[in-house]
Amino acid sequence: MRLLLDTHVFLWWWSGDRKLTMAIRNSIARASEVFVSAASAWEISIKLALGKLHFEGSVHEAIEACQFGELPIAIRHAEAVQGLPHHHSDPFDRMLVAQAIVEALTIVTHDRAFEAYQVPLVPA
Repeated sequence: MRLLLDTHVFLWWWSGDRKLTMAIRNSIARASEVFVSAASAWEISIKLALGKLHFEGSVHEAIEACQFGELPIAIRHAEAVQGLPHHHSDPFDRMLVAQAIVEALTIVTHDRAFEAYQVPLVPA
């Protein structure tokens, strides 16, 4: 299975937060590929700048340390956002949905708003 982690799932994985159950941790660990989107790094950076989040070190280095792949935002991802229904107003989450559709990825998320989209999910 090829997974795309929602921003909060990546943060929970990195921090060892108990909100991420052992079953979900095992699913992530067993996946053939796990990605973190540039959209998540962007979201984390914005929240850090606003003082809404604490994150030690570099997001890039954390992704590498976890042995996850980086998923850049490509033009085809940006164009796919245009065709999405407006079930979710968060632009970062809408980009994750578009990337999952274009790249045939399964999103790991706790956000139930993702369920309205036609994209495979692993509920966290």
